[in-house]
Amino acid sequence: MDLSNLRPAEGSVQNDNFRRGRGHGSGNGKTAGKGHKGQKARSGAPRPGFEGGQMPLYRRLPKRGFTCRNSKEIVGINMSALEVFDNDAVVTVDSLIEAGIVKNPRDGVKILGGGELTKKLTVQVNAFSASAKEKIEALGGKAEVI
Repeated sequence: MDLSNLRPAEGSVQNDNFRRGRGHGSGNGKTAGKGHKGQKARSGAPRPGFEGGQMPLYRRLPKRGFTCRNSKEIVGINMSALEVFDNDAVVTVDSLIEAGIVKNPRDGVKILGGGELTKKLTVQVNAFSASAKEKIEALGGKAEVI
């Protein structure tokens, strides 16, 4: 495959200046894709979400709490999970995924101080707890924040 051979997937590119209601030869003439009669065929059809005067779903459902747009979902990993790596290994987020310790890193990975570690490792993740950093460095390893 070359850059010169690339083209969009079949049917994905559509022309914006398609003219509706310009005769049956166009494939979209007469009713212009609106079918026959009814409220949706007329001008001034109701807005999206309108349910004919019935209380709409978005007003029937309860609204509770608050969701912060800026919050991050950090995945926590205990020290004992790092025992699967060899001595002097470099542990990154990618290597944690390959080892099956982390399935989805979401917004970041944090190493927590739970459990014991017996190997000297260089750990490169998004965050460390204070106790985890102490334990890694006590064994001669490095705790690097990426």
